[in-house]
Amino acid sequence: MTLTRNHSLGFAMQRTAQHLHTKPVMCVVIVAAILTALLLTGCAGPMIRSQSPEVEALILMESETRLVGDYTSPWGTGYQKIERAALITGLAGTGSDPPPSPQRQTLMADIQTRGVVEPNRLLASDSTSLVWVHGYLPPGVRRGDRFDISIEVPSDNETTSLSGGWLMETRLTEMAVLGNRVRDGHVLGVAEGPVLVDPVTTGTLDSMSRLRGRVPGGGVSLTSRSLGLVLTPDNRSVALSKRIGDSINRRFHAVLRGARRGVATPKTDRFIELEIPPVYQHNLSRYIRVVRCITVNEPAGGKLARLELLGRQLADPVTAPSASLRLEAIGRDAIVTLKKGLESKDSEVRFHAAEALAYLGEPMAASHLATAASTLRSARFAAMKALGALDDATGIDALESLLSSPSTETRYGAFRTLWEMDHAAPIVRGEKLADAFWLHVLEVDGPPLVHATRSVRPEIVFFGKDHKIQDGLRAEAGAAIVVVVENNEAVISRFMSGEPDQLATTSSQAVSIIHKIVDLGGSYPDVVQFLQQARTMRKLDSRLAFDAVPSDNDGRMGIHEEAAAAKRELDTDDHDREGEDEEIENDKSFRDASNEDSLENLQIPYKDASIQNSNSFQQDANGGKERTVPLRSEGPS
Repeated sequence: MTLTRNHSLGFAMQRTAQHLHTKPVMCVVIVAAILTALLLTGCAGPMIRSQSPEVEALILMESETRLVGDYTSPWGTGYQKIERAALITGLAGTGSDPPPSPQRQTLMADIQTRGVVEPNRLLASDSTSLVWVHGYLPPGVRRGDRFDISIEVPSDNETTSLSGGWLMETRLTEMAVLGNRVRDGHVLGVAEGPVLVDPVTTGTLDSMSRLRGRVPGGGVSLTSRSLGLVLTPDNRSVALSKRIGDSINRRFHAVLRGARRGVATPKTDRFIELEIPPVYQHNLSRYIRVVRCITVNEPAGGKLARLELLGRQLADPVTAPSASLRLEAIGRDAIVTLKKGLESKDSEVRFHAAEALAYLGEPMAASHLATAASTLRSARFAAMKALGALDDATGIDALESLLSSPSTETRYGAFRTLWEMDHAAPIVRGEKLADAFWLHVLEVDGPPLVHATRSVRPEIVFFGKDHKIQDGLRAEAGAAIVVVVENNEAVISRFMSGEPDQLATTSSQAVSIIHKIVDLGGSYPDVVQFLQQARTMRKLDSRLAFDAVPSDNDGRMGIHEEAAAAKRELDTDDHDREGEDEEIENDKSFRDASNEDSLENLQIPYKDASIQNSNSFQQDANGGKERTVPLRSEGPS
């Protein structure tokens, strides 16, 4: 994030402009309010002059400060696509012989290099299908890291379903069109595993869905990707590259290959390579933004002046996001300033202060982040990442408290964060079934929930212990396994041509049935199919969810917009409540006056009706997402 001299004003105007087309009259009022706030808090750049000489001096000193972001741009922060034609085997008569095509030629060459004697006969079988496979190497990936694989049948093939299929080992490369020919580069990853045909919550699949699938965590990276900064053309020099590297290393250190050293290595006059500190390993975008907020040139005594100015900006919800990043970039000297932000009456200010404090290792941030994750859907992703970075007892306790939340996204997000922090922690350790997928049973409160994944790794998580399958179920678990539940007992049968039938019995609890499915040779896709059918037939009362992971790029409103909307809603409720209170009081006075004599004669004490406020649990119209709205307004004092 490049922070310009007029950033505070520009940020405020950008926030306002987002609502201009819907609320033009209100926008004028908001602009006036923002400009007034900027003048009072010292957030404006040189274009807006405060009447306070002290604030003007702070702004002038800030304008003379140069940051890493003033000289550089991020490099290596995108995803790298790798792909290849591949072969699916194990299909139950739903495969096809692919027509002549460049993909078939590529696959034939790969098969022949593996020593297959009759490759054409293999491709012609209805138990196999040609597919196109691709995956994305994320920024900062390391050799040996796993990534998700997506699979699709080409449009000119006659394959009808990939259910039950197995992706044969495939070497993935970058592809490019050069001279009207498709060229491939170096092998950057390999992929293999059982195909999970896209599950849907209704348990039904359309014809196209059967031709697409995934292998969660089925790819293995064969390379490591660098992350770094590129100096802009007019700032390229060896001296400046070194000075920027030194500035970054004064702020960030990491233990790399057994030695503690700075994270920045100037490679040339135009490129600085960055290592990733452990605290930011699950939030690279924030790491880059913080690095670009580190000072390179600062006037004498500038740090104290910047802390004063950034403290003022942190207190304003409009400028709090950028101020908190700059304070985080300063490091531990900014902790006192950030702690003051936790005392704000504004929920947005408290969140941004807590987020920065978490990355600085301050435990007091945990409770504020847990509250934000519960009450602000827009802040949930960032709050979870910050709690994971905190990585101490307070952060773990805060995350464990969220495992009982009514929100599916909050519960699974907390589980995923705890798992990323420590795979071996007792609460998230789980068990690996048949080397195929992970099964976790969490003894937590809250509504019963079953969560399955289509990404990162094959995994099923049960929230709570009681997940009974009701009598009357007859469901399939793949092409060969059938599950029947009657009289609180489950019978799991496996029928395969040319093999003796197998039978197993167990209780009607879903976890026990899953164990038996795996014992009879079932795979992760088979177990997911069983859960889908049980839910579709209304024999599984627990909610079944897929990939309910908090995200910061799924179209949800921003933190500022959600906090402002919540405040407007509360202000409206308070106004309506005041009117109701006044109406009740008037009615009470009228009744008191008209009934005073009769009440006294009857000696019945008159009791005022009381109106009790309580927190309201609200459901968003979009997807049933929850948020808890506090009763009191959280605007700035």
